[in-house]
Amino acid sequence: MAESMQGLHRSHRCTEVSNKNIGETVTVMGWVQKRRNLGSLIFIDLRDRTGLLQLVFDENDGEVFEKAKGIRNEFVIAAVGKVRKRDGAVNDSMKTGDIEVAVDTLRILSESETPPFPIEEDSNTREELRLKYRYLDLRKPHLQKNLKLRSDITTFIRKFMSEEGFLEIETPTLCKSTPEGARDYLVPSRVHPGSFYALPQSPQLYKQLLMCSGYDRYFQIAKCYRDEDLRADRQPEFTQVDMELSFVDIEDVIDVNERLMQALFKEILNVDVPIPFPRMTWQEAMDRYGSDKPDTRFGMELVDVTETVKNCGFGVFTGAIENGGTVRGINVKGQGAMSRKKIDKLVESAKGNGAKGLAYLCIQEDGTYKSSFAKFMTEEELDNLVKDMHGEPGDLLLFAADRNKIVWNVLGALRLELGEQLELIDKSQFNFLWVVEFPQFEWSDEQERFIAMHHPFTMPMEEDLDYLETDLGKVRAKAYDIVLNGSEIGGGSVRIHQADIQEKMFKALGFSNEAAQEQFGFLLNAFKYGVPPHAGLAYGLDRLIMHMLGEDNIREVIAFPKVKDASCLMTEAPGPVDAKQLEELCIATVRPENLV
Repeated sequence: MAESMQGLHRSHRCTEVSNKNIGETVTVMGWVQKRRNLGSLIFIDLRDRTGLLQLVFDENDGEVFEKAKGIRNEFVIAAVGKVRKRDGAVNDSMKTGDIEVAVDTLRILSESETPPFPIEEDSNTREELRLKYRYLDLRKPHLQKNLKLRSDITTFIRKFMSEEGFLEIETPTLCKSTPEGARDYLVPSRVHPGSFYALPQSPQLYKQLLMCSGYDRYFQIAKCYRDEDLRADRQPEFTQVDMELSFVDIEDVIDVNERLMQALFKEILNVDVPIPFPRMTWQEAMDRYGSDKPDTRFGMELVDVTETVKNCGFGVFTGAIENGGTVRGINVKGQGAMSRKKIDKLVESAKGNGAKGLAYLCIQEDGTYKSSFAKFMTEEELDNLVKDMHGEPGDLLLFAADRNKIVWNVLGALRLELGEQLELIDKSQFNFLWVVEFPQFEWSDEQERFIAMHHPFTMPMEEDLDYLETDLGKVRAKAYDIVLNGSEIGGGSVRIHQADIQEKMFKALGFSNEAAQEQFGFLLNAFKYGVPPHAGLAYGLDRLIMHMLGEDNIREVIAFPKVKDASCLMTEAPGPVDAKQLEELCIATVRPENLV
């Protein structure tokens, strides 16, 4: 039966007890990790968020010893006793492995049923079960360590930003729904029937308004929401480290953020991150790596061989070029003897990323070629192609031919897949990179128009302003992403603060003056009253922490994450609501099968 604390006060957390406390009486509280009954002695490993401490019970202590016999794993207990050196061998795997507490007072504060899985590391528990009982999963030491470090990271960021003159200001989470970007999560209004709030995808418009209001430097650790498909590094609700600065340009934003990352990695991981970070234009990143968030920890860069093969006899290559596409390849060094079965798997992987196929050429150790397309090309054409690819005996050359977007996507994904397979990536490295000069617009096949690659308030590069009225595909943005080990951890831009440029931007995106005023009137009106040049950036905090802690899944650094269908296995959200609630909101639901 559970007991009360009856006036006991915890004196130490488990690993706060050390050999400096030998001879002292301490009071500790926590969960039972393990109990071992040796007949005349009972040992209990007590666990709290700091780690483990061994308790020992002696049969000569009568009542306390008998009570200890009934304890099971995950019972919550309080124990009072004297710290002493261990009689047995020291446990080097425990921070407190050279001491123990001889208990003379024991309280069972709460009993526990047998958990559905062991509360220990590497228990091989299915993730679905872990997430259903997340409150138990969170007792595991590695998750407690992760969330402790998450707290340390946010505390450090707040301190750094404050010392840099930023003010932490909260912005609303019930906002106006605006077009462009991902789908909003909508919240119906009871007071305004038929009208909806949107949960913020970012505090973008509010932070720009704060710059209009003269707050100069703002930051916020903000909850954001996007109704989009999930991946290993994405959640429907996530946390941003959001910032905005007045009277600045790109260099000012980059400077403060490089110093933030350098200080953060030193403080949390004791890793020295050199600054300034390398920079690469969006075009260079796509041409070299097939990605706007390249992993620069290994080579295997893309090579454009369009000029070399444009007049060859292989129709797949020439056809793609005639249709405005390109031919590019990657050299997989030392893999020329790769089996046909493995190559076929790579072909299937390429098709999964949009390719119609994948051409390959193996350079044998004797210098001869084994290829899927050699019969369509002359020996001279093949030699020139191999030369372009810096091919050597023992290499495997892989080629994709299509529109640029598809070729980049296919070879960029294939490069990462092979980097993992062939263990080319040094996981101990932290490679930062700025990707700059993004396209201002991207073509949407779905909407059959150009849309903003970032958002409608991103400033074009000054030298490209004339293209706003003549050639939208040539306009580059004053936008920048910060990339870490092949993952975009943050992004931002210089904002438009001139009314005439903003008007041209809306026109380019197909907004009438009336539509722009309806959607963004509150911001445009604020801009009439004096707006400073401003720029900002936002980090995906969850993703940043995932990389800092070496986790492969973002759920390992979030206390209560959701799964791929955006549901919570623990609380079973989302779920149905009472008909009365829907009636109050003037909402009727439709069964999915009745939707047209």
